[in-house]
Amino acid sequence: MNYSQTALDFLEKGQLDDFEKNYKLALKNDTDEYLFSLAEELYSYGFSDHSKEIYEQLLKKYPDDDTLKVNLAELAIDADDDDKALEYLSFVSPDSDEYVSSLMVSADLYQTQGLIENSEQKLLEAQLLAPEEPAIWLALAEFYFSTRQFQKAIKYYIDLIKSGVTEMSAINLVERLGVAYAQTGKFEQAVGYLEQIKTINMNSDVKFELGFTYFNLKEYQQAIDVFEEIREDEPQYSSLYPYLADAYVEQNQVDKALITVQEGLANDQYNEQLWVKASEIAKQAGQMELVGEYLTKARETAPDDISILSRLSDWYVDNGKDDENIELLKPVADQEMFDAHLSYNLAMSLSHKGDIKGATTNFQIAERELDTDTKFLKDAIFFYRENGDRDKEIELLKQYLKVDPEDFEMQSMLDEELDY
Repeated sequence: MNYSQTALDFLEKGQLDDFEKNYKLALKNDTDEYLFSLAEELYSYGFSDHSKEIYEQLLKKYPDDDTLKVNLAELAIDADDDDKALEYLSFVSPDSDEYVSSLMVSADLYQTQGLIENSEQKLLEAQLLAPEEPAIWLALAEFYFSTRQFQKAIKYYIDLIKSGVTEMSAINLVERLGVAYAQTGKFEQAVGYLEQIKTINMNSDVKFELGFTYFNLKEYQQAIDVFEEIREDEPQYSSLYPYLADAYVEQNQVDKALITVQEGLANDQYNEQLWVKASEIAKQAGQMELVGEYLTKARETAPDDISILSRLSDWYVDNGKDDENIELLKPVADQEMFDAHLSYNLAMSLSHKGDIKGATTNFQIAERELDTDTKFLKDAIFFYRENGDRDKEIELLKQYLKVDPEDFEMQSMLDEELDY
């Protein structure tokens, strides 16, 4: 038996001291073929430094061996030594048998650097040189999948499956194809593939995609069954709770939906979108105080989220909490994110509190964008009417009737003002 095999035997037994002893003996005594195989095995075990040492030793002996350069480049990428990886790859010429492999490793390197276009270019060049190579199809499929270009990924996954390959490099291609279809909104196709996956091979992410697909196909009970299974196995999987809650709502089980989002918040209290979903379910359950409580929590969790700010402000206005609304909006009224809708809300609260000047300013700001919003126009009309600005009232009445000429009540109000 050679030292390389003995070293691997000790490694598998967890006897690291004996492994290291035989590994060093292998470096000195074993044939190059044994050492190359040992390097590959050690890499699969995660012993990258040992693999690197072997490849470097072999490269000194075989400086023209491009396989060694490509392998060392892969190890350099794993070690975040991008410059060294590029150096090794630069020595592999286009006429080398390993050039296609070097292109694929280059693609990995560029992707880790966030150079997505460069990565894609290298993979497409590899495909051009070896158009029938399944490993390149898989690399392209995974590249497009990871960069959320699912429609492009689908093509390559289908090509692989048509060629008879359903699993490659420990990747379940049927699963990938089902998820890709779900992400493109093609739920009928997605469910056909996702349902083929054996339960034992389904992790929580794949189960979620199946539940998500059932939900979008309006098969709510099946969605509930899948989401509940994930919740039982992995209660910290916070993405499931909004969909499970919505599925309960669709089944007219609003109380169950509210309990569901509350369970989700117990597991993930820093998820602002979960707080927002909780507020929506609480509103459907008629628990209006809870709505405000949950939106306040969402605002605390994501203070820069304009949509949450707007939701909370709406709740304050709808529930007559003008002091709270003014306190919420005034500190941010001069910020870029402050939009016409928020100016409208602030105008309403300031009006209710008797700040006519402040309300007028904010009605004027809001009008620039909301001059076709009949609800805004009606509130503004009554504001100006109540505060004696007849000219502005008439101007907005005319504008309102351009938008809704069939509103006879507002037409009557305009006629009354013009006849005055």
